[in-house]
Amino acid sequence: MPRKTPLDLYRNIGICAHVDAGKTTTTERILFYTGISHKLGEVHDGAAVMDWMEQEQERGITITSAATTCFWKGTSKQYPEHRINIIDTPGHVDFTIEVERSLRVLDGAVVVFCGSSGVEPQSETVWRQANRYEVPRIAFVNKMDRAGADFLKVVDQIKTRLGANPIPVQLPIGSEDDFKGVIDLIRKKAIYWKEEDLGTTFTTNEIPEKLLPLANEWRERMLESAAEANETLMDKYLEEGDLSEEEIIEGLHLRNINSEIVVTLCGSAFKNKGVQTVL
Repeated sequence: MPRKTPLDLYRNIGICAHVDAGKTTTTERILFYTGISHKLGEVHDGAAVMDWMEQEQERGITITSAATTCFWKGTSKQYPEHRINIIDTPGHVDFTIEVERSLRVLDGAVVVFCGSSGVEPQSETVWRQANRYEVPRIAFVNKMDRAGADFLKVVDQIKTRLGANPIPVQLPIGSEDDFKGVIDLIRKKAIYWKEEDLGTTFTTNEIPEKLLPLANEWRERMLESAAEANETLMDKYLEEGDLSEEEIIEGLHLRNINSEIVVTLCGSAFKNKGVQTVL
């Protein structure tokens, strides 16, 4: 029987984090937005799909790695359908061996960080494990609605404490109670998710004027990083000072899968903002 999805469109992706960074909540949103679940399961209610053990539901933490499958064509259905096998790994230090077992089979990982706590001890452990197994990863700075959330502080911690090269492709619009959406640095647009449909749909707008200088600064850094992927992109960047959306994505993708950079995004999974762009 022929495969429904060609093998080259399969991805094994792990979701890793320090305990309480919002890893399982992020996974639950992924299942909701890809149509696998039709109701948001909350960790604090003991209703998360991925926390299937009774002890996990009682304690609100992940004890064992859990796998599920979803399908995704992009936020605008712009890509061929990919089959994504998601492995939700434990964040508690006592279950580190579960993370290590999962990393052996992963094509890539999403490492979730808390926007206020930043890089935590188990974040460092998971990062070292991913380095050992040469797993490419992206970073999702979650909980941008939390008190004390600071995206650029977390980006700096990823660089200094993990020795990584984080490249933000988004910036938050506001933080804490004022977190409204994100700036897409690739497309030079602001994205706002609609609360009435739990963030299923979104609108794009112009970047707020007061955030333009910051957006331009970080976009320039992103362009330089993408251009370093190969000579063709570098030549165009030096000649024209810019790259097309497709070229930026190509450059970042090449460098990310080679573990030269860590593409970094932000949002609030609990408030249903930013998860689709992670996909």
